[in-house]
Amino acid sequence: MSAIPVADDVLEPDVTVLSLDEVSAALRVSANKVRQMLREGQLIAVRRDGDLVVPAAFLTKEGVVKGLGGTITVLADAGFGRTEMLRWLFERDESLPGASPIQALRTSHGSEVKRRAQAMAF
Repeated sequence: MSAIPVADDVLEPDVTVLSLDEVSAALRVSANKVRQMLREGQLIAVRRDGDLVVPAAFLTKEGVVKGLGGTITVLADAGFGRTEMLRWLFERDESLPGASPIQALRTSHGSEVKRRAQAMAF
């Protein structure tokens, strides 16, 4: 089994994170499925206090934020590493609804977020 890619913890200390068990419970899937999602780039994890955690902003009551996996793929295709992706997703951008790419995704503005991610590849 391949290792889980882990981003450096570049998140602000007040960003809420969830353990893999909490993500598993929230998504109603096994912990192994969560690990698979991390390996496949549907989610990004960081190591905080020795534990793998996922930003709570990546999840909604319905599951993973719509468009997050596609955005991660676009950023990977543009050459971004996991740490750079995480930094970009949480970076303040007042021109986006919600003031950051992850908040814009959470408010159904995925097309604009993906467009900006694609533009960064050039």
